[in-house]
Amino acid sequence: MASSTEQIDSDDGMDEFMDKFKTERYKNAFSEDRWEEEFNKVPMFMKTAPEEIDPKKYPELACLQAIIHDEDRPPEEQARSLKDEGNAFFKEKNYQKAILSYTAGLKKKCRDQDLNVVLLTNRAAAHFYLGNMRSALNDAASAKKIKPDHLKALIRGAQCCIELRIFSEAVKWCDEGLKAHPTEKKLQELRATADKHKRATERDARKAKAKEKKLHGENEALLAAIKDRGIKLLQSTKPRQHGSDSEDEDEGSSAAIAQLSLHGLSSQEATGAQVFLDQQGSLHWPVLFLYPEHQQSDFISAFCESNCFIDHLTVMFGEELPPWDTDKKYIPQNMQLYFEDEEKEVLYQVNLEMSLLQVLQHKRVHPSIHPFSSAYPGPGRGGSSFSRDAQTSLSLDTSSSSS
Repeated sequence: MASSTEQIDSDDGMDEFMDKFKTERYKNAFSEDRWEEEFNKVPMFMKTAPEEIDPKKYPELACLQAIIHDEDRPPEEQARSLKDEGNAFFKEKNYQKAILSYTAGLKKKCRDQDLNVVLLTNRAAAHFYLGNMRSALNDAASAKKIKPDHLKALIRGAQCCIELRIFSEAVKWCDEGLKAHPTEKKLQELRATADKHKRATERDARKAKAKEKKLHGENEALLAAIKDRGIKLLQSTKPRQHGSDSEDEDEGSSAAIAQLSLHGLSSQEATGAQVFLDQQGSLHWPVLFLYPEHQQSDFISAFCESNCFIDHLTVMFGEELPPWDTDKKYIPQNMQLYFEDEEKEVLYQVNLEMSLLQVLQHKRVHPSIHPFSSAYPGPGRGGSSFSRDAQTSLSLDTSSSSS
C-alpha cells in the first residue's frame, strides 16, 4: 500500500514538472542565436581544443584537465591520460602541444614499459611531422632500446635516417626490422629506397674523388710544365718558414698548385681565365694589354706560348682600328710593348717578334699567381671593364712609337 502511494506521488510530481516545463522556459538551455558556439564548449562535441583553458569559460574542460593532472593518481594512470591528451593534440595536427603532453607522460616514469614505448614513438612521430628529424630519431632509438622489435619505432627510425640522408643507417634499421617482421611491406619499401640512395651517394662520392684526382694530376702536370720552361711564378706574400731550400721550394710548389686550381670560369671576364696545358703539351696564358694613354685595355684569355706578339697585335689593330684611336697611331709595326717588373717597378721593352714563351723566360718576368684585385680605369675593346682576382696572367703596357 505504501509503495502504491509513493508511485502515485511520483507520478503526480512528474506531471507537475512536465506541465511546468511546457509553460516556463528552461534557464540553462542553449540560446537560439549562439547555440553552435555554446555547443562547441562541451568537451565531447568540441571540434578543436582552446589554446588556453579558462575555468570560467570552459568549466567542464577545466574539470577534465584537473582530473588528468591529478598528482594523487598512480603514475601509470597519469601517463596514460597524458598520452591520450597528446593523441588528441596530434589528431588536430598541433604537434608541439602533443610533444609537451608525451614528454609530461614520460616524466611520470611509470613502470609500464609498453606505455613508455608508445609515448616515445608517438613523440617521435610529432617531431617527425615538425621536421625535427634528429629528435625523432633519438626517440625512435630510445623506444627500440626498450622494445627492439617494436614495429612503429623501427619504421620511424628508418624514415628519419632517410630524411637525414644517412642511408647506411637506414638500411640497418630496416634489416633489424625485417628480422622481426619479415613480411612487413613498409620496411621492405623503406629498405629499397634507402639502398637506392645509398648506392647513388657512393657512386657520386667515387665520381667526385676521381674528378679531384684528375684535377690534381692536371695541376701537377701544369706546374711541372711551367718549371720545365724555367718560368718563375710570383708567390703570395707570406712569411717564409725556416728550413732548407728544397723545403721552401716544395712549399712554394704546393701553394702554386693550390692557386692554379681556380674556380668560377667565365669567358667574358679576365677573372675567369687561367693558364692551362693543352693536349699537345703547349701552355696557354691569359694576357692583359694596357693602353695607359687612352686608359683602355685588351684581354686574351688563351695566348699560346709559341705565338708571337706581333701576330696578336696584327689581329687586334689590323683591318679595323679601335674607336678610341682617333689619331690612328696604333699601327702594329709602330707599337712599343713593355712588361713591368713588379718587384723593382721597372719597365722592360719587348721585341714584337718574340714569342710569349721567350718573354716569360725573361729573368725579370714573374707571372703573378698571388690573389689581388685592381680595376683598370677604362673599358676594354669589348665594352667591359676588366679586373683581376687570384688569376695567373701577364700584364703588358702598349703604346705607339709616335706618342
